[in-house]
Amino acid sequence: MGMLRTALLLGALTGILLAIGAIIGGPAGVIVAFLFAALMNFTAYWYSDKIVLAMYGAKEVSPAEAPRLHRIVDRVAMSAGIPKPKVYIIPTETPNAFATGRDPNHAAVAVTQGILRLLDDDELEGVIGHEIAHIKNRDTLVSTVAATIAGAISMLAYMAQWAVLFSARDRDKAEVVGALLMAIIAPIIATIIQLAISRTREFMADETGAKITHKPLALASALRKLEYAVRQIPMDANPATSHMFIVNPLSGRTIIKLFSTHPPTEERIRRLEKLAGVIR
Repeated sequence: MGMLRTALLLGALTGILLAIGAIIGGPAGVIVAFLFAALMNFTAYWYSDKIVLAMYGAKEVSPAEAPRLHRIVDRVAMSAGIPKPKVYIIPTETPNAFATGRDPNHAAVAVTQGILRLLDDDELEGVIGHEIAHIKNRDTLVSTVAATIAGAISMLAYMAQWAVLFSARDRDKAEVVGALLMAIIAPIIATIIQLAISRTREFMADETGAKITHKPLALASALRKLEYAVRQIPMDANPATSHMFIVNPLSGRTIIKLFSTHPPTEERIRRLEKLAGVIR
């Protein structure tokens, strides 16, 4: 169900992108919009992991430098049936973690110093299970594509507004108003769809990770601790990458659920507790 929902939402994003292209230049604009999105996705596919790791000053660590973390990543990756990802530590006391990489063969797991201090081994394994699930489900690629298309829509919508204004004399008044409204509203709708994709993939990663580790209650306990801790120790995170973390580093600033990158933590915990009965 989650995969179908994601496919439908990505399809909606693509439809909005092509509609914006049509506003700018008709059929030719659709082609330009498609090529523009393809170029952005190609760049994101190959370089997004390196960019985000560098953005947070993540340092790759060896088994000798972080034996506890490597031991858990080894175990979870083996259980998931994927190659062991590279292991990074982010130098911040805010407890959090994320996974990145274009596919299971080119992936990385990054955790903060704070999460290593906060969680016990079972809880940390639950978190690593969630991140390994993102890699196994190729969520890092899906999220990158969604974010890139949404970004392309915003850029093209800005261009569309000027294109409509410059050609207003040659268009019907109702057509101009409609096109302008579309150019203004489309980026908002695209952002809502992108965030819905992010929330869907978070639920899926919770479930997949819990099944990989057989420790849904450990992940639930970790989420409780993390939700509280990120409010006490705010993270200087880029909003464009907040969807990557296991808990929203900007959760304290979230105003409306519709514009949240993550599902409510209470709902995630409820689902994990329900899943615990099934896994047993």
